[in-house]
Amino acid sequence: MRVLHEVSQAVAAINRNLSAAEVMTVIAQSARQLVGADYAAVGIPDDFGGFAEFITDGIGDKQRLAIGPLPRQHGLLAAMLSQRQPVRLDDIRRDPRFEYFPKAHPVMAAFLGVPIFGGEDEEENIGLVVVANDSGKPGFSEDDAERLTLLALHAGIALRNARLYERSRELSIVEERNRLARDLHDAVSQRLFSLRLTSQAAESLVESDPERARALMGQVSQLAREAVAELRAVIVELRPADLDREGLLECLRRQIELVSQSHPAHIEVEVSGESRLEKNQEVDVLRIVREALHNALRHAHAERILVTAHATEVLRVEISDDGVGFDPSEAATRGMGVLSMTDRASTIGGRLHIQSSPGRGTRLSLEIPNE
Repeated sequence: MRVLHEVSQAVAAINRNLSAAEVMTVIAQSARQLVGADYAAVGIPDDFGGFAEFITDGIGDKQRLAIGPLPRQHGLLAAMLSQRQPVRLDDIRRDPRFEYFPKAHPVMAAFLGVPIFGGEDEEENIGLVVVANDSGKPGFSEDDAERLTLLALHAGIALRNARLYERSRELSIVEERNRLARDLHDAVSQRLFSLRLTSQAAESLVESDPERARALMGQVSQLAREAVAELRAVIVELRPADLDREGLLECLRRQIELVSQSHPAHIEVEVSGESRLEKNQEVDVLRIVREALHNALRHAHAERILVTAHATEVLRVEISDDGVGFDPSEAATRGMGVLSMTDRASTIGGRLHIQSSPGRGTRLSLEIPNE
């Protein structure tokens, strides 16, 4: 029972992380603690005879730098990447597959290595987790091998999930960049094109019809102001929020106030409480709110928008507007990012609800456990 408890704690620690690098770090730390080793490492091979990632635990940063570049796929490490069973040695230096320790590398003897499976094909060997002890220290037992094998099984699942999460975030970033590119084209570029045509028309009428030329120059001035406002709005969306320094709710308030300065719509914001969300969750909350504001201003042509964000045991964010509204059942075909917002909310453990109908405005609410 104690072994299962220790493995369960290690697996829980691994699954609390989302990025592959964080997962690998916790795997190395957990492996070392689980068997009481002096050193531990997790390696993910690349396609060029080396390792894309090789995370260690038990070796300080200074010593790690002195050891040099990441190891190559040679010797015992290469052998482990092609087999399915654990490798347990009392002294790695006596194994015929061992080659050498690099300069500044600790002199290790007892060694235990386990392959990690969990690629697109669950039978694919995607890496390895190894532990070792200093020369003269005790070797590892069969129980240690079983613990590490069980840990590696869960590590493969966690790494696969982390890769899927990172891919989804990469797609979200691409999607957001594409939307910003469309904004620049649809809003700023079109206004600048109109400004150019109007100024050319005014120039051609300066001598023949001065009154008409003055009227057109007034339009040029208005178009220029609108183009500047649109450009400022896009810049606000590009500017990263300082979540570490300000916190989510203050970032929301500041971002919304900046947006209100660039649009004629009346935008109010009310925030209270303190977010206890993970950083990745807070970033996605900001993106959902930006998308909702974008829809209210550019698609719904809202004149009044209210944004509220209150954090207690649950973080509740609501964006309501008096715009033209829409049929939520047709949102997927309207290019309004509703599916993207819904998926993003689900990914971070939240729930998104949208109330709207043609001519009656829109209310979007997001709820996330604030733990």
